[in-house]
Amino acid sequence: MEKIYTMGIDIGSTSSKCVIMNDGDEIVSSSIINLGAGTRGVQVAIEETLGKAGLNMSDIAYTVSTGYGRNSYEDADKAMSELSCHAKGGKYIFKDVITIIDIGGQDVKVLKLDPNGQLQNFVMNDKCAAGTGRFLEVMTKVLDVKLDDLGSLDAEATEATPISSTCTVFAESEVISSLAHNIDVKNIVRGIHQSVASRVCGLASRVGVQDPVAMTGGVSRNSGIVRAIERELGREVITSEKSQLAGAIGAALFAYDNYKRHSAK
Repeated sequence: MEKIYTMGIDIGSTSSKCVIMNDGDEIVSSSIINLGAGTRGVQVAIEETLGKAGLNMSDIAYTVSTGYGRNSYEDADKAMSELSCHAKGGKYIFKDVITIIDIGGQDVKVLKLDPNGQLQNFVMNDKCAAGTGRFLEVMTKVLDVKLDDLGSLDAEATEATPISSTCTVFAESEVISSLAHNIDVKNIVRGIHQSVASRVCGLASRVGVQDPVAMTGGVSRNSGIVRAIERELGREVITSEKSQLAGAIGAALFAYDNYKRHSAK
């Protein structure tokens, strides 16, 4: 029987993710490109994902786009809310998950699912950069460290330097002041992570955190943030190498559902 290939494209503010699945079950190939909405990122991600799978666009039965720039990709069969796609993708990756914390480039989302994986409740912060990937990027420039090194720097800290401001601009000033007082960069990094965790968990408390708790989005790769959120919540937070692909996976699953519905008509 011929396989049905569907594609999910998650066009974020800072990166583009693409996933191809067959028969709404198996991930055939995927790509993450560090170029977001308004760039060639989506095209590069699609080309790379098709290339890995040895497929052409004509082999794709249905495509769903999601994320910040979902409406900018005109070749998708359908554009869908990132909330729905992250819920469905999170359920696929983590199976029994109830609470999903997603930290992206420009926003923070906390989703609460029912046992069947349906979205029950959510809260979202997209008005302020504090607590997002963008906030961490600003801090790495001030500290002159690499984004990928934050987790290992945090692991070597002896304490967390307090970052009291919830505003990116004022927090940046606090970090500069800490550097001027020769405070260890590792302790500053842990303080930054604690600041993010405090803000994110404040949002999470509004939906009512229930285990299992999982983390999606690019920031889930930062082990220091994951540890800080675990400390703040007082419970385990699970991640996966597929965490950043959650939105695109959900979109590919919805694409299969939509294909089946249209085929049945």
